[in-house]
Amino acid sequence: MKLEIIRNRRKFYLISAIILVIGLGSLFIRGLNLGIDFSSGTILEIDLQQEFTTGDIRGLISQVELHQEPVVRQIGDSNMVQIKTETLDTEKRSQILELINGKYQDATLEKADQVDPIFGQELARQALFALLIANFLMVIYITWRFEFKFAIAAILALLHDVIVVLTAFSLLQIEINSSFVAAILLIVGYSINDTIVIFDRIRENLKRRKRGEGIEVIVNNSLQQTMRRSVNTSLTTLLAVGALLILGGTTLRPFSLALFLGIISGTYSSIFFASPIWVDWKNRTS
Repeated sequence: MKLEIIRNRRKFYLISAIILVIGLGSLFIRGLNLGIDFSSGTILEIDLQQEFTTGDIRGLISQVELHQEPVVRQIGDSNMVQIKTETLDTEKRSQILELINGKYQDATLEKADQVDPIFGQELARQALFALLIANFLMVIYITWRFEFKFAIAAILALLHDVIVVLTAFSLLQIEINSSFVAAILLIVGYSINDTIVIFDRIRENLKRRKRGEGIEVIVNNSLQQTMRRSVNTSLTTLLAVGALLILGGTTLRPFSLALFLGIISGTYSSIFFASPIWVDWKNRTS
């Protein structure tokens, strides 16, 4: 099947522009639903003295009226459970402890701390710094391996993918926690890999360029040649991430959903966004 991707690139630009406008509008109006990792809250660490499941603990806590869903995890292989919730007053903290003691009679509270919002701000700063460093190094590498125009096109595609994921989380008001940051960094790595594969094929075809053959034809042929590889790789990855999304439980859902959306967006941007941007830039400067 012959797809005229480059010839119809303005249609794909329009699709991306609509998504980005909706996303930026949602981020401005609704904002993001920041989890406890990025806001103030309470951390409880309780020794239950017996085996348990995080689902049981989450079920007990659900009986207390909270505005944010708590984060519940087992500490190592021990019988200790860590509960992160919104900032609790004395009454709600007592309710949670009473519910847990009702099922786990020997449970003892080992630790109770308040989460400072400064911690969340520092986490966000570190994540942004890591993303900027990664992008800077990618620009250097792609410029050295290909050319500067390829590097900027790839970075714009990555920015597109990040905004798409943020748009979905803002519209659906899904809670963002520290695992979301890890998902964004993984999406950046996945997307740039697919983009570089396509750019590498474009470079090879440019070396074999026939007399009178236009750049748009070469890039479109390169996309055709790599399309099956890109789609098949993404579908295989989505099967694993989709299983994690369905079976991974509540705690992993923001992470797996961000990955799922990011892989779809990364495949789209590598094929329909990054390469067309390079073509337009190349045509204007040549």
